[in-house]
Amino acid sequence: MAKIEKTRLDSGWLAARSTEIDLTGVQLTTTHPPSGPSSPWMEAAVPGTVLGTLVKNKLVPDPFYGLNNEAILDIADSGREYYTFWFFTTFECKLSGNQHVNLNFRAINYSAELYLNGHKEILPKGMFRRHSLDITDILHLDGKNLLAVLVHPPDHPGTIPHEGGQGGDHEIGKDVAAQYVEGWDWMAPIRDRNTGIWDEVSISVTGPVKISDPHLVSSFFDDYRRVYLHSTVELENKSSWTAECTLTLQVTTELEKDVLLVENVQTEELSIPPGTTKQHTLLPAFFYKPNLWWPNGMGKQSLYNVVITVDVKGFGESDSWSHHFGFRKIESVIDNATGGRLFKVNGQPIFIRGGNWILSDGLLRLSKERYMADIKFHADMNFNMMRCWGGGLAERPEFYHYCDIYGLLVWQEFWITGDCDGRGIPVSNPNGPLDHDLFLLCARDTVKLLRNHASLALWVGGNEQVPPKDINTALKNDLQLHPLFRTEIPESEEDLLLKSDQDPSQYLDGTRVYVQGSMWDGFANGKGDFTDGPYEIQNPEDFFKDDYYKYGFNPEVGSVGMPVAATIHATMPPEGWAIPLFKKLASGFIEEVPNPIWDYHKYIPYSKPGKVHDQIEMYGHPKNLDDFCEKAQLVNYFQYRALLEGWTSRMWTKYTGVLIWKTQNPWTGLRGQFYDHLHDQTAGFYGCRSAAEPVHVQLNLISYFVEVVNTTSDELTDVAVEMSVWDLDGSCPYYKVTDKISVPQKKVLPIIEMKYPKSKDAKPVYFLLLKLFKLSDNTVLSRNFYWLYLSGNDYQLLEPYRKKKIPLKITSQALVSGSSYKIEMHVQNTSKSSHSTNNGFKRMESEKYIVDYDINLSNSNEKANPETDQTSGLNKICRCLFSRSSNSPKVLLTEGADSGVAFFLHFSVHAVKKAAENEVDDRILPVHYSDNYFSLVPGETLPITIFFKAPEGVTPRVVLNGWNYDEEHSVL
Repeated sequence: MAKIEKTRLDSGWLAARSTEIDLTGVQLTTTHPPSGPSSPWMEAAVPGTVLGTLVKNKLVPDPFYGLNNEAILDIADSGREYYTFWFFTTFECKLSGNQHVNLNFRAINYSAELYLNGHKEILPKGMFRRHSLDITDILHLDGKNLLAVLVHPPDHPGTIPHEGGQGGDHEIGKDVAAQYVEGWDWMAPIRDRNTGIWDEVSISVTGPVKISDPHLVSSFFDDYRRVYLHSTVELENKSSWTAECTLTLQVTTELEKDVLLVENVQTEELSIPPGTTKQHTLLPAFFYKPNLWWPNGMGKQSLYNVVITVDVKGFGESDSWSHHFGFRKIESVIDNATGGRLFKVNGQPIFIRGGNWILSDGLLRLSKERYMADIKFHADMNFNMMRCWGGGLAERPEFYHYCDIYGLLVWQEFWITGDCDGRGIPVSNPNGPLDHDLFLLCARDTVKLLRNHASLALWVGGNEQVPPKDINTALKNDLQLHPLFRTEIPESEEDLLLKSDQDPSQYLDGTRVYVQGSMWDGFANGKGDFTDGPYEIQNPEDFFKDDYYKYGFNPEVGSVGMPVAATIHATMPPEGWAIPLFKKLASGFIEEVPNPIWDYHKYIPYSKPGKVHDQIEMYGHPKNLDDFCEKAQLVNYFQYRALLEGWTSRMWTKYTGVLIWKTQNPWTGLRGQFYDHLHDQTAGFYGCRSAAEPVHVQLNLISYFVEVVNTTSDELTDVAVEMSVWDLDGSCPYYKVTDKISVPQKKVLPIIEMKYPKSKDAKPVYFLLLKLFKLSDNTVLSRNFYWLYLSGNDYQLLEPYRKKKIPLKITSQALVSGSSYKIEMHVQNTSKSSHSTNNGFKRMESEKYIVDYDINLSNSNEKANPETDQTSGLNKICRCLFSRSSNSPKVLLTEGADSGVAFFLHFSVHAVKKAAENEVDDRILPVHYSDNYFSLVPGETLPITIFFKAPEGVTPRVVLNGWNYDEEHSVL
């Protein structure tokens, strides 16, 4: 008897170009199966794409390296047949009486013919739909089965104009598919248009009754003390007799590792006639004061494990489904004060600071490990929302799983963009995709796939466009809110409404708002005019100006994103290492002229002639690539910190939120990113991390008033601000500590003007350190370090400052568990000064480190075992005990006799090279740093924690670089 469970088919696949195979699908799955990866068959990437398979087998060059993409044949030139591929695998499954098995494809692109043991089935068109086939009657009795899938590309792959453009010639918009594949101003075209079996394939064994698409909804009463869990489940009886069923819902929470608390168990009896499907709504399960799920920065991400099991009389357990569920309520309205869209979670307003997300990888090489790093990076930046842009994907359950864990609210857009759906140049596809019914089928299926995730905050019809009228009307109707979630309901009516109205779990969603487009209804100007952006370098102080942005919520504002030099070396040949030409114009501005490879990789200049002087040149003309990239990191940090601080400065008075365009690139692009495609962070990452702290001290770059930001739900009391100015000679000419202050919840409070620039002896370039601390114990709640210049100057005096040798003392201790490393450091500037600074640092709650764990993601019919399937929210924190190194803490002393600020220090982690190795890039990535690109004033100590996993057999080393440290120092 086969086990009641889901089994993923994610290995052992072969692939071959269809034009190179003379056999039929029937022959491939009966008499002539491929014997192995011998030409024309090759090892396949499943889940993945055709192009990913070709890259894996080195039959085409890496399209993301240099100009390699130009050497790969585009589908517009080759024809669709060239990228039409067979995929083949075998699997074993032997059933006993009254067992059934389904073959499941969570997504393919774009259509397919499936052959199993000589039987043919059609997988219809559409990139964002699930396919599930009952294959019980065509399995081989010996349990060995042959599966072949012929996958066809999108029907309208389009052509790529010579000048590129947004979505190529826009033809891809006629299909229900990802639109970025024809290229964008930040992305080169994907040659196969992502053809392939790009998401999970599985077989699921059940008894006579199968569970499908449960819907979980929580409702709240009595100020969130009384909570109900509503659930509706679809049950299919595949047998020829009436099934007498026992349906059980169990809710558990994890107290500690391997210790579960059963919070609620509910059992109901029902009968299902033979060959029918029944939708059953359970009675609401009651909870008193459950732990709520909160977004990042507002509280803990409490998750409960919900298991639904159906037992059939005479058979036993027939099927089981599990999902991690967060009790939370999300509301979204247009704010009267600002006109921007306002979000509330569990009744508390949340100021949105987040970013736009395209997808993790342009070849759809998606994995839980990569998703985990991606989402944790966003949480590390203190972001609280990610927008899944409409030209990309309906993101996968793994993505949402980690958003649930790390508290990232998600704005999920459907597959409409202004560029490809009616607003492009030339105007294209004014009625959107050709098949509106297919679009709606994919949309409804996507809702069912994702709706149980706590992190999912809203649905949006399209990017810079609304869907065609009939689609938009259908989505508004399908996604209308249940009355419990429409408005504030008088308490006297709540119980009546709960009892009398349709159960909320019977809605397709019913709990989240649907907004028709990204620039409508509280976003941008709310009317659909192009009032998002800009997307280029800005003067940092402009973000604080009254007239910078007129509207309450900007869904897209972007800027530069140059990575570190090591990434350029790793992703481009030597001709791509040339820095831009700095062309001096008659106006005095500089025009940057990048090399062709940078241009192909969509480089954004650090100057805007006529508006913004070159921000890199302000630090002195770059000598080489290393110097250019180091100065670019200075600009990245300052630019993005100023962006978020400028928006936050007007929290609730002018703005309700901002989303940066964009946080990352799905390839080796050179614009709009906080970490590169290899997963190395830019300094802009840490500028955002500083600016988006829940409690934060900042300098208004227009008024020069110090402001304290409190985005939390608690009043900030008994605190003070320390201000210290440090000049390039190492002295502290300006030092002040404020009196005791209090900052109300959800407020920004101007505290005191920083008057040093007005002083008679003010230096042209200086450093400013701000610290917000508790008076009771000197605990530092927020630390913010600026480098500034007086009006009319620039930063070129920092160039000779590099020669200063500032002594450091770095104490480090490695804690190791298998291949996981946690490095704890204290970095001290040991140079002398007449002033001391507060060193009492608080360990922030957001510093969470993951080891490794397996996950049982939801929306599956895998058998749920709460005794062994430990994936609750608590598991997001390291659960194993790191074994402390037997060595005593290591101390590194850097030489130096100068006094002053140790400027722009940054760590990196590398592999210890063996003698015979000559790898260009020896970095270990990804790495999570509690802080990086930081500076220390004389006498100051900063704790730094580093977490990473080292590849098997690799010994790591930690390296320090900095503005005053032209040679790297091996710390550990």
